[in-house]
Amino acid sequence: MFYKSAALLIVTLVFFAHATVAPAAHGLAIDDRLKYPADFEKFDYVSEQAEKGGDITLHAIGSFDKMNPFTLKGSAPESLQRFVFETLTESSLDEPFAQYGLLAKDIKVAADGLSVTFVLDERARFSDGSEVTSEDVQFSVEMMKSDKVHPLYPYYYADINDVEILDKYTVKLNFKQQNRELPLIAGQIPVMSKKFYSQQGFDNRELLPPVGSGPYMVKSFKQGRYITYERNRNYWAKEHPVRKYMYNFDTLTYKYYKDRSVAVEAFKAGEFDLMLVNIAKQWARDIAGSKVENGAISKRNFAHRNNAGMQGFVMNTRRDVFKDKVVRRAVGLAFDFEWTNKTLFYNQYQRSTSYFSNSYLAATGLPSAEELDLLTPLKDKIPQEVFSSELQPPTTDSPGGIRTNLREAMNLLSKAGWTLEDGVLQKDGVRLSFEIILVSPTFERVMAAFTDNLKKIGIKASYRTIDPALYTDKINNFDFDMCVFVFGQSQSPGNEQINFWHSKAADRKGSRNLSGIKDEAVDTLIDNIIYAENGEELATAVKALDRVLWYGYYLVPNWHLNSHRLAFHNKFNIPTSLPTYYDYMSFVMTWWHK
Repeated sequence: MFYKSAALLIVTLVFFAHATVAPAAHGLAIDDRLKYPADFEKFDYVSEQAEKGGDITLHAIGSFDKMNPFTLKGSAPESLQRFVFETLTESSLDEPFAQYGLLAKDIKVAADGLSVTFVLDERARFSDGSEVTSEDVQFSVEMMKSDKVHPLYPYYYADINDVEILDKYTVKLNFKQQNRELPLIAGQIPVMSKKFYSQQGFDNRELLPPVGSGPYMVKSFKQGRYITYERNRNYWAKEHPVRKYMYNFDTLTYKYYKDRSVAVEAFKAGEFDLMLVNIAKQWARDIAGSKVENGAISKRNFAHRNNAGMQGFVMNTRRDVFKDKVVRRAVGLAFDFEWTNKTLFYNQYQRSTSYFSNSYLAATGLPSAEELDLLTPLKDKIPQEVFSSELQPPTTDSPGGIRTNLREAMNLLSKAGWTLEDGVLQKDGVRLSFEIILVSPTFERVMAAFTDNLKKIGIKASYRTIDPALYTDKINNFDFDMCVFVFGQSQSPGNEQINFWHSKAADRKGSRNLSGIKDEAVDTLIDNIIYAENGEELATAVKALDRVLWYGYYLVPNWHLNSHRLAFHNKFNIPTSLPTYYDYMSFVMTWWHK
């Protein structure tokens, strides 16, 4: 499933078993089971004790230069889409994959699966007081399928053919073909004000606060410094069961910092209230001192069961230096995870052994009989290791350590015809030399050891940290040799796999096929995922794809956590029941002031 924030691809969707899509008046569940009945009052992971009021200050890195989170160029303010815009349906975070009506109060899936009809809640209002109508939904669908938005969207919504307005509050979305995900995909479309964007222009680069139907409005901002969201006192859905006891703070402010290390010191000094800590050293060493010791600052790991997906050092096969799979494999052998985890990460991480880490979808052992049914017809198009080897990254736990891996890498390269000239391996006029671009200087410690190992086997690699806006631009235009990237996954893989790995996304700027994969077998397996008839078929197809991607050596697998590391000043109350599958900001939006 698609992640609502196009920039980060990070709203967490959850597990489901593919079965008949069930039409339900108040929600949809692919496995035909909704946890919450039609008359439910709240989600279980919120608290009836929650009170409205108070402020919370967060932080972001970089800056922003636009107020439209859906376009390709530029950077929008942090959480703008989450706070200001709403979708027809809202995901539940504590059950098998399900969505409940938000802007839509009634949802009906056609018996033939070729359309879904949404009946809007007549109470729904935009922040300017105007009604949310069928025309707004039609405008939003057409806009999200156009060339005016980030290319992620039109590809994701490609199977939505058109929108019929049946009356002021009723719309019918017709599909090009049957796809069990489509009714849920349709429910995730952000609904925008046709009036606002018709007047202001959709791609207007002026910093004009947008009109949305969400719980917050943009109150004030200073480009590169901060943005403050103010709770809409007239928010139409404040008593809605999917919103009740949530979004409790009167204002939310993001302060912008250029450097993550500076942000940590600012947090400890009280400049902002809470931060997700993604850097092991910061968690183990930097967030410390008297305030932590006396309880003024809390550090807590909040467990989750999110699919960790894959973070890795991505190799761009559009570059000559990475066209050779032997080179890509050799590069991976030069990364010493065990040393990195112990020396730099304080043994906080687990090595990722799958593109779907931390989930039941990860391929393990050798292919099952069911997987072989999918893989065997592709035997001539996929690496033979897929059939004979488990998914295991190189390890340096052996007696020889990294030296053993480097010798293996040198042997592979030598057999492939690479020869050492002036200290750098070369073949057919191509030098094994490349640059790694980083968006965070904290990765420099990792890259220093990695590039040093590469140098020992005749590969010249350098690294540099660049401005976040420039980094985003280079990623969107595939203008890099190697980068660090996270391919976020849900427990319900589907259409978004096209954007990650499919041939038709390889040349489409803005896609997340960063490696430039063009592989007929990968394309076939993605189709198997999208059109799986049940949960078993889905899991089988995902595992088969996992194996083929793994032995394509398109990236150097990194590491993952199975919890959110949150540090926060001790001024908040937290619900006692945690969600199950969630991003940290969804969780924080259930908190309230003491």
